[in-house]
Amino acid sequence: MRTRLLPLLIVLMASVLLALGFPLAVSVAAAQQQGVVIDRIDDTARFAALAQFITERTHGYDERRRTLQVELDTYDSVYGIRAGVFYRDDSAMAKAPATWRLPVEGEGREAFNEALLGRRSHDPPQVWPWQQGRVVVASPVVRDGDVIAVVVLDSPTAQMRSGTLRGWLLIAAGEVVAMLVAVGAAIRLTGWVLLPVRTLDVAAHDIASGRMRSRVVASGGPPELRRLARSFNEMADNVEDVLEQQRAFVADASHQLRNPLAALMLRIELLALELPEGNEEIASVRTEGKRLGQVLDDLLDLALAEHAAADLQLTDIGALTAERVSSWRPVAEEKGVRLRADGAPAVTAWTDPIALSSALDAIIDNALKFTPADEEVRVTVASGSECVTVVVADRGPGLTEQELERVGDRFWRSSQHQNVRGSGLGLSISQALLAASRGSLAYERHEPHGLRVTVSVPRNGPHESPWESGRAVRA
Repeated sequence: MRTRLLPLLIVLMASVLLALGFPLAVSVAAAQQQGVVIDRIDDTARFAALAQFITERTHGYDERRRTLQVELDTYDSVYGIRAGVFYRDDSAMAKAPATWRLPVEGEGREAFNEALLGRRSHDPPQVWPWQQGRVVVASPVVRDGDVIAVVVLDSPTAQMRSGTLRGWLLIAAGEVVAMLVAVGAAIRLTGWVLLPVRTLDVAAHDIASGRMRSRVVASGGPPELRRLARSFNEMADNVEDVLEQQRAFVADASHQLRNPLAALMLRIELLALELPEGNEEIASVRTEGKRLGQVLDDLLDLALAEHAAADLQLTDIGALTAERVSSWRPVAEEKGVRLRADGAPAVTAWTDPIALSSALDAIIDNALKFTPADEEVRVTVASGSECVTVVVADRGPGLTEQELERVGDRFWRSSQHQNVRGSGLGLSISQALLAASRGSLAYERHEPHGLRVTVSVPRNGPHESPWESGRAVRA
């Protein structure tokens, strides 16, 4: 969620900064040009005052004309700005440089024509840093109410464009700094908003993995998410209570039914004494009674497995697996099945050794039960970066894809195994035992035929689990 929320906030803040930055950049460029235009207007006013008293095309005021020419030459040499005073017929009263001519068309001509009407020319169009434009300003020279000439200044814009570019660079730097601050604030904000969501996710993962006591400490984030965390804790409490009641009921029921079943089996044995030897009905009743007793024992084991807390220890998985394989080898030899162990001889992981031993017993028992004679059951121990696996692969008939989805369900048995002894609770008990010790079971087909059961136990300690990092848990 953070990867989706954070880009949204960043794009929003970038849009706001750009919406503020573009008008500011335009304002900086306009201010730079406006300052240049005002300076040129002041200069045209000064030159117009000098030209006002020069009599049109006479020789009585040559000194004033020479003074104006000197001022224009100095102005051009110092500032590099072309300047000139032109009569109404475009002839020059004075100009600098001498080769400059009043343009026939363009901005210079438009400014000259506007000044002939007795008013200063309009502000020139905006010149941007990437353009090579010039700023042309014209003012009329008025004597006795008549416009006798026009002062025209044609300025280069390199310095103005450089100033604009420097202003834009400052704005861009400010935008970058503001964006970095905004990104940092967005990261902190999303972290604060999503803190309860992360803790909820970790707690939900823990509960889904069988650690029903995991809870969320609703101490951070928005009020709505804190209320959600409290509601989640209430829900988890209710679910745990319901499961505890269910486990207690199964344990009590299986325990209470044992005495009536024992009494019933005793009466069946007494009744069998009065019937002929080898009566089929009595034999069938005995078989069903023993099966019912096995189911009750398995139910009690399942209830105890789901309720008991795991005693996690750093265990040599290779040695423990070899021990269990050695214990089951006589059973395999009796059935004519080859039971072999290979893989890592010594590798450690954190698990409950009793729970793992019980789970391996149930899995190896199933593998031997369904593997025909002269076939092989292989038990392989492998070490990974995060977990240790024990793979039990048999050569039995295996399961279909649909059956693989149901294997491990309580009381479920494949239709092709209905005549094989068992209650359908062995793998369920193994899953419960492994879940309590942070392990897991996985099932898949073993080619060309058979079943592969993979037992996984974590290598890291109970307080080093990746999903418990940063978790707030209430035991």
